[in-house]
Amino acid sequence: MFLQYHLNEQGDRVYTLKKFDPIGQQTCSAHPARFSPDDKYSRHRATIKKHFKEGPLNFMSLLPPETPLRLFQNQAFQSVTVLGTPAEEEGGGKIDLIEAGAFKNLDVVFMAHPSQENAAYLPDVAEHDVTVKYYGKASHAAAYPWEGVNALDAAVLAYNNLSVLRQQMKPTWRVHGIIKNGGVKPNIIPSYSELIYYFRAPSMKELPVLTKKAEDCFRAAACATGCTVEIKGEAHDYYNVLPNKSLRKAYIENGEKLGIEFISEEDAVLNGSSGSTDFGNVSFVVPGIHPYFYIGSDALNHTEQYTEAAGSQEAQFYTLRTAKALAMTALDVIFKPELLERIREDFKWKLQEEEFLNRVE
Repeated sequence: MFLQYHLNEQGDRVYTLKKFDPIGQQTCSAHPARFSPDDKYSRHRATIKKHFKEGPLNFMSLLPPETPLRLFQNQAFQSVTVLGTPAEEEGGGKIDLIEAGAFKNLDVVFMAHPSQENAAYLPDVAEHDVTVKYYGKASHAAAYPWEGVNALDAAVLAYNNLSVLRQQMKPTWRVHGIIKNGGVKPNIIPSYSELIYYFRAPSMKELPVLTKKAEDCFRAAACATGCTVEIKGEAHDYYNVLPNKSLRKAYIENGEKLGIEFISEEDAVLNGSSGSTDFGNVSFVVPGIHPYFYIGSDALNHTEQYTEAAGSQEAQFYTLRTAKALAMTALDVIFKPELLERIREDFKWKLQEEEFLNRVE
């Protein structure tokens, strides 16, 4: 979800525009709101509803009550865009949106994700997913076992190879997988097996190193069993989320004004990886922030308990409060050019650190 701001020349109306509605899976409504001349302060509210597996998540883009209208006088033309995007669980829909041009000509992007705590930043890591297929030769397991080439053996060896590899893996690397297909019947030597694996590392610099080690494990299993192997990566890799210290600082300041209590940056790092998201790819194209917010429950994400908690009235309060903090931060970006400049400098520095500057430019 991202914000880009639009205040029209009259100064008394704010329009929130819907520019993209990917594959019809999200609902997005936007309405102009007229400010009453009798009000000292005015507020416009646009709501986005996006369907998550944990339940609906509502975001509001608003002008806080303490914002006087005089701030908008003679303000350069700005725009705010509220974009409904596919969730990160599968497919990398935000990456498709990048390729479609949805994030061009934007200054800053904002998104928030529900969690068990309030964190302005958690280390979302890079991810590469693969499907591994082994092809052998079927044979009767009792009568003619020597005629067979066991694809299940290859899958088991590959699984064990990766388990042994963990001793030499960095503490920040993650490898997890399943054997999706292991044969048909016990008396038939399997001619086909299939595994699915996810590889994660803190950065796009480290991810290929881990991937190479894992693929060597897959190929070694094929060699040992006489099978052939096919290793196919998913269409999109997820990049790690680039932190932006200036944007994060502004968000924390606004969140604290609303009563949000954030965990410390040290605790966020100690918590380790929070997962992976295609917002990471967005953060390599446009400066952005991807905070996490407490919804009133300690249940873990992607559980039935969390689904129930996400639909509670209490969760709506925390969700809207987070959206307000994001909107207030968006206003800071509009009215404080020096903040936007610092955000851009942080962005450029992080790209250089990741060795992605030339690729992005």
